[in-house]
Amino acid sequence: MKLQLLKFLYNLFLFIYPKVAWLIRNQNAKAKLWLDGRKNIFEKLEAAFANNTSKIIWIHCSSLGEFEQGRPVIESFKQQYAQFKILITFFSPSGYEAKKNDAVADWIFYLPMDSSIHAKKFFDIVQPKIIFFIKYEYWFYYLTEAKKRNIPLLLVSGIFRKEQVFFKWYGNFYKNMLHCFTHFFVQTKISVELLQNIGFEKNISICGDTRFDRVITIANQFTSIPLIEQFIANNKVIVAGSTWTEDDEELNHYANTHPEIKFIIAPHDVDEERINECKKLYKNAILFSRLSTQPSTTANVLIIDNIGMLSNLYKYATICYIGGGFGEDGVHNVLEAAVYNKPVIFGPEYDKYIEAVELINEGGAYSIENSLELEAIFNLLFTNEEQYHTTAKKAGDFIIANAGATQKIIAYIQENRLLTI
Repeated sequence: MKLQLLKFLYNLFLFIYPKVAWLIRNQNAKAKLWLDGRKNIFEKLEAAFANNTSKIIWIHCSSLGEFEQGRPVIESFKQQYAQFKILITFFSPSGYEAKKNDAVADWIFYLPMDSSIHAKKFFDIVQPKIIFFIKYEYWFYYLTEAKKRNIPLLLVSGIFRKEQVFFKWYGNFYKNMLHCFTHFFVQTKISVELLQNIGFEKNISICGDTRFDRVITIANQFTSIPLIEQFIANNKVIVAGSTWTEDDEELNHYANTHPEIKFIIAPHDVDEERINECKKLYKNAILFSRLSTQPSTTANVLIIDNIGMLSNLYKYATICYIGGGFGEDGVHNVLEAAVYNKPVIFGPEYDKYIEAVELINEGGAYSIENSLELEAIFNLLFTNEEQYHTTAKKAGDFIIANAGATQKIIAYIQENRLLTI
């Protein structure tokens, strides 16, 4: 397929995407946030950077997950390069809205929609000295503008699969985007081989996944939650994090028939409709927001109706269940649970996530196809003490064995003097 046609299709996508968001804005809260966040975006950027005299590190994250993935690198920059300032951009509202006031960066903005004009204007205002894209998301005009200006551009914790468009016969337009990167820090040997097969040789390093470093930091900063401790008392606990409807439909029978086990359910979305759905599925449940006023409740299910607690909640688990594995996008972050030396369980859609695949291979996790399998694994781990402790230890060992990606990235930057003034 000719480059001109692929570029036309890419530009067509850039044209249509905001129009669709505008059309659905009244029915879709995320679309409205996406649009509202980009209103007068360049005026906001100009005001923010008008009097800046510091060199800028620009870090782009698609959404919240990529932010957490990049956070160890960001924090290392703040410690070791205090003379620089940090700009973080998000494409997704779920990332920006959750972290727009985070003190880890000097500025946090939405990324203006990709275009030649926008990219040039953005670079003229921000003037970054170095750029990091976390894991994925490839914006043609921003990447090519970085290359034109000879600004170091690094991909952090990248992962590539043969199904991606870069490796198809018609993928030259997208392959050209990869040539804008100065260096690829990738997670797997397969990623290296795929890149080598399309002509990349010297600018690739296997450094692993910075999320391992991130979850270790989070675990070391654990803060107790007295209300949770009162709720679980001395009972066995199943923490189910980032659940979708399909996950709760697999979990609810066990929760409803085992009142002696405490369940903590943290839905991926916490809007009113989703919380009400959970309340219907779990017959003996209470919301976290009401726990302080109903401390004597006999409920065995606690529904978390807020965002931000999940990484601490896994600490309280006997067994962890990770949601998303019954949907097309696949399982959510399994590392947040494994770091606490907890057995991990999730649904069948996980093969796109190397950390989930490897956690199963190492013996620290189980994948289930249905509620019968799920309940069998619960019963096994609750009744077989040796199996439980073996699985838990392997989960924790897996995290420790894969830490260190952040230091590899910082070492490369230092060795190549990419952040010298």
